[in-house]
Amino acid sequence: MRPVADALTFFPAHERTDLLAAPVAAAVSAWSPSFPVEDVVVAEIDAAAADTAEFCARYGVGLEESANCVVVSGKREGEERFAACMVLATTRADVNGVARKRLGVRKASFAPMDAAVSLTGMEYGGITPVGLPAGWAIYVDVAVASSPRVVVGSGIRGSKLWLPGAALAALPGAEVVEGLGRPVA
Repeated sequence: MRPVADALTFFPAHERTDLLAAPVAAAVSAWSPSFPVEDVVVAEIDAAAADTAEFCARYGVGLEESANCVVVSGKREGEERFAACMVLATTRADVNGVARKRLGVRKASFAPMDAAVSLTGMEYGGITPVGLPAGWAIYVDVAVASSPRVVVGSGIRGSKLWLPGAALAALPGAEVVEGLGRPVA
């Protein structure tokens, strides 16, 4: 199934790795979840429109079809832990409740931008759970996991990936979490 966004041209992601950050391209090339690699498509976008609200408005994609990747961190016994939280764009990640408990830290917060960028090898505003460093937890809100198709970052601001939500839940280190995404007030 191909996504619907009239202003975009879609390509199988494994055929257009030039539209992906290096770690994302490597992960797509080694794709092994129980979803065909052909279910993962990429489209080039205007990098200035990469932020979710502007992207959705410009390209006619519903916020309920877009999933945000929020990188969080916290320390326990001197060890810094990182995780990616995947929530629909209609919600906000419960960082200091659900994510903090899953991460097993006393206090969780958004990871500093420079740390998130350097550790992932991805551009800020394009970070995605596909291709994250080994050992990182990926918390996928149940609403994302149950979506037939969601748009996520590609590791760069100049493109977006579309894939089944269940494919995100099947990534190494992924865990489907109830209540991670909280409605925006």
